Amino acid sequence: MTPLKLVETLPGSYSLLLNAGTTRVDGTVEELGHEPNGYFWEGVARFLVGTEAKSLEGRVSYDPEGGMFCAYGTDRTALEELGALLSAVAADTDRMRALVASAEATGFEFDD
Repeated sequence: MTPLKLVETLPGSYSLLLNAGTTRVDGTVEELGHEPNGYFWEGVARFLVGTEAKSLEGRVSYDPEGGMFCAYGTDRTALEELGALLSAVAADTDRMRALVASAEATGFEFDD
């Protein structure tokens, strides 16, 4: 799940974390006109859930900041699945380009 981390914050409560600005695709994100901050990554997560992982809808919550993406909840499996999706995008510039193009084509707006 690199560069994301899944931590148990309290017994039965989990957070999926990504330090913004630490991925292989940060330069690509900037080239595409976006800021690779926590809010942008929330948009990526929401877009992925809405288009590729509808089974995750309602199973995680989001609480990003400028320097960090955070998804949280009690469903560890859902957070692991989201982490795997995000990890794949965070490591692949072509995947990121395709995701942003697809999002823009549908009118999706990243809040970065």
